[in-house]
This record gives sequence, C-alpha cells and structure tokens, in this order.
Amino acid sequence: MKYRNFPGTDVKASEVGFGVWTVATTWWGITERQVGVDMLRRALELGITFYDTADTYSDGGAETILPEAFPTQRDEITIATKFGYDIYNSVADPSQRERPQNWEPTYLRIAVEKSLERLKTDRIDFYQMHNPRIDDLRRDDLLAELEALKQEGKIRAYGATLGPAINDRQIEETAYILEHTKMDAVQIIYNLFEQQIGAPNFALAEKNGKGLLARVPHASDLLLGRLNEKTTFAPGDHRNWRMTSNEAKRLWLDRGLLKVERIDFLTNNTGRTLGQAALQYVLSHPSMVTVLPNIYDMPLLEELAAASDVAPLSEAELQMLNDLHEHDYYLEDVA
Repeated sequence: MKYRNFPGTDVKASEVGFGVWTVATTWWGITERQVGVDMLRRALELGITFYDTADTYSDGGAETILPEAFPTQRDEITIATKFGYDIYNSVADPSQRERPQNWEPTYLRIAVEKSLERLKTDRIDFYQMHNPRIDDLRRDDLLAELEALKQEGKIRAYGATLGPAINDRQIEETAYILEHTKMDAVQIIYNLFEQQIGAPNFALAEKNGKGLLARVPHASDLLLGRLNEKTTFAPGDHRNWRMTSNEAKRLWLDRGLLKVERIDFLTNNTGRTLGQAALQYVLSHPSMVTVLPNIYDMPLLEELAAASDVAPLSEAELQMLNDLHEHDYYLEDVA
C-alpha cells in the first residue's frame, strides 16, 4: 500500500480507502455486524488506513463500528466522517431519500461532539459537509465555525462530500470549494465512465493546493467485471438507483457493459484485474488523495487493497482511455 497526504496538512491516507457504509448499513448486502468488523480489521492488516463514514449511516452505527473494530489502534488509522443531515430530529427514510439538513453553526457543534463521542476519539482527521449545495457552501458563519474547530484540534482537516448522486451542479460546487474556501479537500464521484465532475476541476485543485477524494470508482460495480445484462439487485440495495427506469438501465448497465468490452487492454497481460485498473486510473491524477471503492466481501477487499501496488497505467494506456472517453467509447451507432 502507498500513502498520500492531504495537501498542506499532515493528514495521511492510504491510496485505497474504505467507505464504511458498505459494512455498517444493509445497503450492500451485509446484515451481520461482525462481518463488517472482521472486514475492517482485515483491511487494516492489508494497509488500508483511511476510513470514511458519516453520522447519518445507520444513525451513528457506521461511526461506532470503528472503535469496535479498532479499540486500541486509533493512532494507526485516519478517520473521515460527515455532518449536515439532522439525524436527531428526523427519521431515516427506507427508500434512502435525503433527510432534512441543518447548516447552523450551533448544529455543527452538536454534530461534531456527538461524532467524537461515537468514535471514541478526541479528534476527527477529515470532517466533511455531507452533500451541501452551493448556497450552503457560501455560508461564511458555518465555514468560520469549521475553521475554529480546526484551530481547537477537534478536527485536523475539513471539506465536503458532494452528492448524493452525480449531478452536473457539482462541477460548480467543486470549483467553488477549490477556489473560494479554506477547505482542504472535496469528495466527488469519479470513475472511468463518469468524469464530468473531476475533469474540469483537476487543474484547479493543483493550482490551489487542494485535494480530491473519489468514490464510486467502479461505476457501481460495472468496472469490477461482476455484472452482466441480467443483473438485478435485491430490494434495499443502494445500486438500484442506477436502474429506476428502463432508460436509466440502458444508459448505465447495457451501454456500460459495452464500454467494459472496449477496455480489455487494461487487463491483458498487465498483472491487473479490471477493478485494480479502475483504481489506478483514478490515482493517476496527482491531486487525488485517496479512492474509496465500495467493498462488501472479503475477496473484493483482498483484490482492491492490492491495487495500490500493481503497475500504474502507462501514458499510452491513459491516452487510449482519454480517446475512448472523448468519443463515448465509439458507441454512437449502438442502440
């Protein structure tokens, strides 16, 4: 495993991180707590030190699982969590719709103290606004309070996670964070097939000394090679949002499988799996601090934890990928 620092800070992250929501909610098929604990412990053994969670996942359960898994290893791991959804005055929607948000500085203070308590720690390494919109990012009072928490040592770095689903508005939101705030980094959806948020903002990140984090690096498993045209997901599985209509399924799954066929050069005699190559693509951008794949079983954990150590993509491979992306993988004639 290789490691990178959040620019301008001493906060270090493993190149491959762990999104805790897969093991602490039921959205990815894991229903037994101990299975999640075992996976987190194995991840650390494999060199994964960056764990990204949020207070809203399982109403705090995705925070309490970290000290449960790592009771004596706090100094060995880097914890990122999030705030913004008012979990204390609302009930989680079974359909996974967004809950009401609260961006008042007074609520921020409550949220950070509650997270510190659940995490059983005295500091949060990377604290993120959870799915803000542009007007929320412009709240000087909130940003001043985040800066105060950083000065107090309760948080070591801060930023925002943009979502929930990918949306073109996040291009502007990312640019605003990078150019007009003191935030250290921003987490976006970015992968080989969905580059619209990251591509226009990589230069801004480097220019302003800010970091980026990528989630959904496998386009909801398309880039793992685990899906086919008959794939369905169980009720409650988070990936169902990709297939809310026949047209959505066609654009994501059917065309996505055709795209996967066109990138087999990434795995032919390269020593990489498709999943590893997808992570190496994201990590090829210098401003990318860490990538957060959705890990939900042990074989996948073993495979993706090794991605940091496989051969980086060559310049020729990157050029081929850029050409494919610019031409929509030459699928214009595919129905």
